Amino acid sequence: MKFRIDFFTLLLLGAIVLATFLPATGQAGEALATAGTIAVALLFFFHGAALSREQIIAGATHWRLHILITSLTFVFFPLAVLPINGFSEIAPSWMPKDLGLGFLYLGVLPSAVSSSIAYTAMARGNVPAAICSAAASNVFGMMLTPFLLLLLVSKSGSGDFAIAEALKDIILQLLLPFAVGHALRPWLGGFLGRNESLMSRYDQCVIWLIVYSAFSHSVESGLWQNLPLHAILFAIGLCLGLLLLFMVFARFLVRRFGFSLEDEAAVVFCGSKKSLASGLPMAKVLFSGHPGFGMIVLPIMCYNQIQVIVGAILAQKYREKIERANADKVS
Repeated sequence: MKFRIDFFTLLLLGAIVLATFLPATGQAGEALATAGTIAVALLFFFHGAALSREQIIAGATHWRLHILITSLTFVFFPLAVLPINGFSEIAPSWMPKDLGLGFLYLGVLPSAVSSSIAYTAMARGNVPAAICSAAASNVFGMMLTPFLLLLLVSKSGSGDFAIAEALKDIILQLLLPFAVGHALRPWLGGFLGRNESLMSRYDQCVIWLIVYSAFSHSVESGLWQNLPLHAILFAIGLCLGLLLLFMVFARFLVRRFGFSLEDEAAVVFCGSKKSLASGLPMAKVLFSGHPGFGMIVLPIMCYNQIQVIVGAILAQKYREKIERANADKVS
């Protein structure tokens, strides 16, 4: 099977290269940061308007499956990354402090909506369950992610983190725009539903803006001097290890509790993936002005690219297995 690096991935890599050699500094950097703040608020406003009430509260009928996926995303994953952050004290050259904080942040992020659903569909898995779980994960993730991050940071002693300021920014820049957008859904929902590709492009533009702004700020603060090549490779290896661990763990739990093969595909993809689309905008709010922002978001950027490649391989395997099982039932 052949894989191509998609165009958006190339754009993100281009943003990092551009920020490395031509960072936005001074007034340009401040203007870019302000534009990013406004763009993130609009992003969550549009997501609030696009989600139906049914999508927000859906999934109750298959509660065992959703409890399992939610536990993998918001309980087991945060616990798994907690020891990784400990490397910051043991081997700071391999795991700088801000990179360790980035892994804590990766652990508390919600599931990726589009790729979780797309790979479940590709695998011929339980798509309705994937839609409900991934959507609910992102809605509740806006509230759960900051609180879980605060909990992990307090447990690990990972540097300074302004709790009150972070919570205020989450409410004003994420939850309030989301609520206002959802209230205006009767007027905006139809337009957004007819222009999903346009909204997808807007999501990507916001992410690109955040990446360029973040790495510009971090490069000025000495990102590449403080982050050696072996630390980057170590982070990539850890991301791959985490993804494989949770895919195997999810598969074990599904079979332990007797779910179907279609349910297994939904749990494996929804329970192991982390959302770049939600993760970067929330990071923009939670770590605004942090000199190590580029290092903090590096794990989620690495993890996202790895999950795309591994997910494509696994989805094809599941598809063959499910189609074979269905054919055996018919015969």
